[in-house]
Order: sequence, then C-alpha cells, then structure tokens
Amino acid sequence: MFQQNADGSPALKQIEINTISASFGGLASRTPAVHRHVLSVLSKTKEAAQILSNNPSKGLALGIAKAWELYGSANALVLLIAQEKERNIFDQRAIENELLARNIHVIRRKFEDVSEKGSLDQDRKLFVDGQEIAVVYFRDGYMPSHYSQQNWEARLLLERSCAVKCPDIATQLAGTKKVQQELSRVGVLEALLPGQPEAVARLRATFAGLYSLDMGEEGDQAITEALAAPSRFVLKPQREGGGNNLYGEEMVQALEQLKDSEERVSYILMEKIEPEPFGNCLLRPGSPVQVVQCISELGIFGVYVRQGKTLVMNKHVGHLLRTKAIEHADGGVAAGVAVLDNPYPV
Repeated sequence: MFQQNADGSPALKQIEINTISASFGGLASRTPAVHRHVLSVLSKTKEAAQILSNNPSKGLALGIAKAWELYGSANALVLLIAQEKERNIFDQRAIENELLARNIHVIRRKFEDVSEKGSLDQDRKLFVDGQEIAVVYFRDGYMPSHYSQQNWEARLLLERSCAVKCPDIATQLAGTKKVQQELSRVGVLEALLPGQPEAVARLRATFAGLYSLDMGEEGDQAITEALAAPSRFVLKPQREGGGNNLYGEEMVQALEQLKDSEERVSYILMEKIEPEPFGNCLLRPGSPVQVVQCISELGIFGVYVRQGKTLVMNKHVGHLLRTKAIEHADGGVAAGVAVLDNPYPV
C-alpha cells in the first residue's frame, strides 16, 4: 500500500505476508477481462488495452505442479484441504482446472475426512481413501477456530507424511505477525542477507513501524505511545482471514484490558498506513453504484518451492488489487467490504 508522506510523496509500505491459503488467485485471473469488457462497451478501447494481463491461477498451479513432479509418482494426487461450507470454491476451482490441464488430479477433503480415512505407510507415504497423495494444498487451517482435537490430529498426520505441504507448519508460522515484527528489528535482515546492504535497505524501506508487546519496558513503551495517539496505530493479533485488527477506540479498550496481562504478547502494534484516497465506483450486492472515496491494497502472488535446502522455484506469478471505501477500517473481499480490482497504469 502507498503511504502518503508528510511532503505528499508516496512510499510503498508492506502490510503483511500470507503463507497459507492465499485467496483470489483464481478470480483475480478473470477480473482483467471483466474490466476490459466494461471499457469496450463504453467504446473506451484504448483504455481497455491498458488493463494489465494477470493470471495468478496459472502461476500458483505451476508451483503445485512442480512440487507434484518432484514427489515423483505419476499416479499420486493433489489433496486440497477445504472447509465444509466453502463460499470461495470457484476461486479454488480455477487452480484445480489449471492442474487438471496438466493431467494432475485434485481431490477435495476436509480435515475430518483425513482423520477418518487418511493413513501413512511404513515409508510415510500419505494415503486418503486409498489414494496416494503427492501434495497437500491447504485452503483451511489458518485460524484456531478451524481446529478441533480431531482436526489437530489430522494436521499432525499430514505434517508427518512425506507428501509436499503447501505450506508446512514452519512456513505457516513464518507468516505470522510476530515474525513480521521481529524481522523489522535492527540486525535481523542483516543476518539473513549477509553482505547485501543495498537489498537490506530496500526491504527495510518498505516496513511500516512494527512494535512488540512483549512483557517488559519495550512493550510498555509501545502501549503508552499507542494510548497517547491511537489514530497512528493498528493492533494486530496472530490471525489470518481478515476482520481481526483493532483501530481507534476499540484498540484503546483492548490495550487497557491487555496492558497488564501476558495475553498482550499474542498481539503486535503496527504503524497505521495513511494512503491518499481516490474516487471510484464499487460494485457490491445491495449497494447503489456511486462514486465514493476509496483506498487500494496491492498483493503480489509468489511461488516458492524447495527440495530439502535446494531452491527449486522462487518467482512472482501475478497480483491482486483489492479496493474498499475509506469508511471501512478493516475487512476484505470475503467480509463483503472490499472488491476485486485491477491496476490501471498511467
């Protein structure tokens, strides 16, 4: 997201990293055609040609296909871990269809199905309903509420298997807010990128202020500053899925309750990014189509595949632009607040 600096200049700032169940790669692959069509109907063919091509579903499938290939069994399947009531199924189907075009078959199962019908053989090969699994693709399991005891046991079975996990538990944890905050500490990037001061500087320039709420002087100071100027901060729990962050008076109330409790260590504080609003029309069910003040958030889809410690693939495969009215502090597309959008280069 672009932060508007005091002098009016823009600065690109990172909001977060998602390492599990990154959504809308499928639908984002189709929105360029929608906007090109709308502009063409309005006889704006020149503007329609400016809409960037985007096909993250193909790129995401490419990464899963590479993992399937590395597994080395032509008859093995991809297991997609799905929620029981999945509203975003057509987004997922786009990736499934890309895999099927490569003759890689996908089966959809819930954690409960894995618990009841999943097993490992003596070589830790994973079987579900008697079918060997090469890759486990998680589109569930990113929130604590997704896990019953049975589901935890199913996740453990999957982690113990030799099937490729997308992601494994370590990669999922690497995407938490706490890890993001720790990466911003002086010396951490330098240790991860030794001898690359320019790369470190470029990365650090994208970080907004990130503050630990660990027990002690550092955490106490962060809470004091947030309570004194709540409009400058966002309180973030270790959660994914949208709609979890706290702003303004809600944040103040939460910090007052948490400040003397060890529960505060499960949150971080982040500097609130202040982008410049712009006028746009949002097409949402039940809402009139009118120009409102909006902000946008640009996400970049990446695919990372490794075999042991050997890097196999690490590439950008597309983008996702989400736009929402400025009246909404938090919430995304699934929450009915934001809409899928396309960048328009000028």
